[in-house]
Amino acid sequence: MASKIDFEKAKQVAQQVVGDVGTCVHGALCFIGDRLGLFKAMKESGPVTSDELAAKTGLSERYLREWLNAMAAAQYVTYDATARRFHLTPEYALVLADEESPFFVGSYFQMVQSAMSVAPKVADSFRTGKGVPQSEYPPWMFEASERNSFPRYKYKLVDKWIAALPEVVERLKVGGAAVDVGCGGGRAAILIAQAFPKARVFGYDLVAQSIERARRNARAAGVGDRVAFEVGDCVTLPDSKFDFITTFDVVHDAVDPVGLMNSIRRALAPGGTYLVQEINVSSKPEENHSALGKMVYSISTMYCMTTSLAHGGAGIGAAMGEVKARELAERAGFKHFRRLPIDDDFAVLYELKA
Repeated sequence: MASKIDFEKAKQVAQQVVGDVGTCVHGALCFIGDRLGLFKAMKESGPVTSDELAAKTGLSERYLREWLNAMAAAQYVTYDATARRFHLTPEYALVLADEESPFFVGSYFQMVQSAMSVAPKVADSFRTGKGVPQSEYPPWMFEASERNSFPRYKYKLVDKWIAALPEVVERLKVGGAAVDVGCGGGRAAILIAQAFPKARVFGYDLVAQSIERARRNARAAGVGDRVAFEVGDCVTLPDSKFDFITTFDVVHDAVDPVGLMNSIRRALAPGGTYLVQEINVSSKPEENHSALGKMVYSISTMYCMTTSLAHGGAGIGAAMGEVKARELAERAGFKHFRRLPIDDDFAVLYELKA
């Protein structure tokens, strides 16, 4: 027997869905704002009219006026109707315009647009059960990932995450070897090299373009002669070489996560430490019914899970959780597993030892 429909509730659902559609399209405008430097221009200008922003940026006033009205409707900027001025407040500027800020997440729109560009191919994967390989994604997908990770590395990697591992600090201070597996643009490895001048630092990644960018970043940071970046599959690491190994949001993407972690275990020098950073969500889906869970499952479907399945992989997905992390570590042969007592809204960190 069909259940009775609550039309008032259906109306609320429709409003919710329309709101989500608006959010999707608004995300495209935020991508444009980030790509064209509009948020940064507004941060520098203070309250501006559309004409003033056009003069500052050299862009079309008519497009900017519509864009600004959308930003005001979304409450990303404030609007003074009398003066016809739009203002990106300091708090929104920290999040959308200041790439040195610990709160910067503006590059997520670049990541979302990249993922959306392959949505038809992901849709086909729903039928086949296969996936979309990394090679199908535009280069700015990986640039966005680097931009996303840099603020947290800058403010947390050395002073909070590595600082919670005193033995690692001591080893690196006296010249120990460290490697970031799945290093992307190399930001974490570069920061380790800067913090520990005597350490020998390496980075491996599957994506050749990311390794090229990592080498450029290292030269720009003045450590190009002290950090070695190489393209590699990361499951054939040299044995017993490294005092400290890191993976940042890598295990859940892996084609063979157990094989990856087993290779890392073998690559640790005696007494070495493996630091795993993953997303701070639960292994239980019902505990992830939140804004973060919505984003994590969505990005996982559009990238993390499908790029693993594309190669016949495990397809764990981004919402791995601690239960799965412990299981993988045990299967890979690690004897020690500890969740670090670090309070972070987005990241969870595990210390593993052979």
